[in-house]
Amino acid sequence: MPKRIAVLVTHNFDDEEYFEPVEAFRAARHSVCNIEHEAGKVIYGKQCKAAVTIDQSIDHISVNDFDALLIPGGESPLTFSSDLKVIQLIQEFNAAKKSIFSICDGSLLLGAADILKDRIITSIRDHAPWLQNAGGRYYDAEVANDNNQLISARAPDDLPVFIFECLEVLRS
Repeated sequence: MPKRIAVLVTHNFDDEEYFEPVEAFRAARHSVCNIEHEAGKVIYGKQCKAAVTIDQSIDHISVNDFDALLIPGGESPLTFSSDLKVIQLIQEFNAAKKSIFSICDGSLLLGAADILKDRIITSIRDHAPWLQNAGGRYYDAEVANDNNQLISARAPDDLPVFIFECLEVLRS
């Protein structure tokens, strides 16, 4: 059955970490909804490979409308890290036990949302101390799956394994 995935994204996201999972989700017949503060806004990745249009404002969505949340890396998660609405949305996905897919710098946003206590997480090695200080159990692996709820990857090189794992979780 097709699932609905919210993608939390703003300017300077990592192009590969956005486009590769989104294309795979759409190819598997899942729907994707780009969310940020302003619906209709056009944003660009840090490699400027293509433009992305925001589908819905974070002010007008409900966690109940989605099955999963994707947080691509790049500067986008860092921009969101002090945004209380974004933090609350991540906490709501977590409380509802919905899957959260995080790549690279996206893990820092999970730490800012204070949802990593005793959770398995991966990201680039430079983030390991910060994630451990946020309560996470860091593993230097291509992908980490914490009970099908928190799926994380280190970097773009890990995207094939990450996408496979996310699609498996969406099938369940």
